[in-house]
Amino acid sequence: MNRVYIKTYGCQMNERDSDAVAAMLRARGYRIVQDEEACDIMLLNTCSVRDAAEQKAIGKAGYVSHRKKKNPDFVLGILGCMAQNRGAELLDKLPDVDLIVGTQKFHQVPDYLDNLRAAREAGVPIGETIVDIAEEAGSQNTIRDHLETEERQISAFVSIQQGCNMDCHFCIVPKTRGDERSRPMDDIITECRALAQRGVREITLLGQIVTSYGRRDYAHTGGVSPFVQLIEKVHAIDGIERIRFTSPHPRGFKEDLVEAYGRLPKLCEYVHLPMQSGSNRILKAMNRPYSRERYQEIVDSLRAVRPDMYFSTDIIVGFPGETDEDFEQTRELFEACNYDMAYIFKYSIRTGTPAAVLGDQIADEVKEHRNQVLLDILRRNSERRTAALIGTVEEVLVEGPDKTGQHFTGRTRGNRVTIFDADPRLVGQLVPLRIERASVSTLYGELILAGVGTEAS
Repeated sequence: MNRVYIKTYGCQMNERDSDAVAAMLRARGYRIVQDEEACDIMLLNTCSVRDAAEQKAIGKAGYVSHRKKKNPDFVLGILGCMAQNRGAELLDKLPDVDLIVGTQKFHQVPDYLDNLRAAREAGVPIGETIVDIAEEAGSQNTIRDHLETEERQISAFVSIQQGCNMDCHFCIVPKTRGDERSRPMDDIITECRALAQRGVREITLLGQIVTSYGRRDYAHTGGVSPFVQLIEKVHAIDGIERIRFTSPHPRGFKEDLVEAYGRLPKLCEYVHLPMQSGSNRILKAMNRPYSRERYQEIVDSLRAVRPDMYFSTDIIVGFPGETDEDFEQTRELFEACNYDMAYIFKYSIRTGTPAAVLGDQIADEVKEHRNQVLLDILRRNSERRTAALIGTVEEVLVEGPDKTGQHFTGRTRGNRVTIFDADPRLVGQLVPLRIERASVSTLYGELILAGVGTEAS
């Protein structure tokens, strides 16, 4: 009873948490399997950003729980944001769940599973479901282990900060992730060095509001924020060739961070910059502390430093009280920023947030129309941006075989997926790729280095 399957819902933070749990379990002697039908233990690492995400995880857990009828020793656990948000009330819908563990208790999962296994091997009744959603000081420091696989790892996520103090009125994250907490800078650098020694070439720094890193723990030095100081230290690590980060907040883009894109060549010219709305009235209602004018200034300043900057964003349509005029302001700013990628969400009520009790909720058909308007703009933008790359040469980090196994894949500095033919020895290398054709989200090209486009003779 040691085969574990972990299914992850939601963001890159959740992916990183699942990776850390898997690494901790493997260190205890558990086997991490990729086939859910072959597992003895299933852990669902959940998301609560939208109700649909919670319902998807609840539906999966309900479907899987039937396995207990065939195998009473089967263990089902729910981890992460939904566990934190709903706690023991999940048992009303899912009485067969064995384990409910919140966002500050991931490191306790191995102990809890050890206890469940020991009890069942001894024939002792389990009793009540284990529920642990308590806060724990220092929990941000426990997400440091990485799961080693047979395949070489080229890129890695590194958690630097957890929690959020922003209190956006639509967002459940402060409830599910707790207050803002940063890891020690030296610990992060130690983790990044270890990853570089294992062959990792690209680091993505992760946090709920990653640009707030260390603001209560470290001093600004010469006008440089703790977050930029951290980027500088990662930049100095031999073997790390690229640096990215997510998710920031617009208020974190002060002069020091903007200038970092011009002086730190490993910092990729790709920015995820959540807008949420282009209406100052709606931004105020959302409790977002910036204006549409300030947002445009940030975009312009970044493009002044790096004209080839790539942008993605988050947008919510249909926030309570959003008028046609408010949406038109969002549409105008969305089009002006010329995004390469966007995550566009139709507002959904999240119980426990200030926006949940607001009047003037927007009809579903209006949300759908506004959503589609922005999606159409995004598609045209993406097609235009990718078409402009045809005939150019892009630096690509070779990640490995693509999903078909017939070609190789990698990403440009602008975070575009590329497909090409290459020699396996190029995995982990930065190579020049001439772009020959493009779809909305993928580039196809040919290596221009002589003798490396196909297998060596």
